Amino acid sequence: MNQERLAHAKAVGFEPVDLTKSDKLEDLIEQIVGVPEVDASVDAVGFEARGHGTRHTEEAPAAVLNSLMTVTRPGGAIGIPGLYVTEDPGSKDAAAQQGNLRMRFGLGWAKSHRFATGQTPVLRYNLQLMQAILHDRLPIAKIVNASVITLDEAPGGYRDFDKGVARKFVLDPHGAVARAA
Repeated sequence: MNQERLAHAKAVGFEPVDLTKSDKLEDLIEQIVGVPEVDASVDAVGFEARGHGTRHTEEAPAAVLNSLMTVTRPGGAIGIPGLYVTEDPGSKDAAAQQGNLRMRFGLGWAKSHRFATGQTPVLRYNLQLMQAILHDRLPIAKIVNASVITLDEAPGGYRDFDKGVARKFVLDPHGAVARAA
């Protein structure tokens, strides 16, 4: 829903989906791939999720999970490295304050989805990832729009991050990384 992030995703070769355009993610998926379902999906948002379409400003902690169960084909996989907490005292949703989500788990069960939760298991594919980066097959800094900043610039980086800027920040407190002029 962040236009800057959508533009960046498009610029690095991905087909972005603008969730402000519809309340039905499956319709947006069908416009891209020709069918309303995908083989696998990933929730990289977590408990800070909001609704989409006409409800894009509302807090909806289970919105991403429910949408992914809708658009993932029967027998498909859903990865959930998005952060979920045992309690969210600051949530407007009373159930989420206790760590309970209004999730359509029955839909995931009926479609025989495979769920993988927790932190991303990078050690499992670390060597392959490193080789892809080292041999320029995966320009990760470009994909995530990495920006090197000094320690003095960190407060501004945190403010920008909180605003949803389409960049990731790398702190270089000692000036060890050459920066573009």
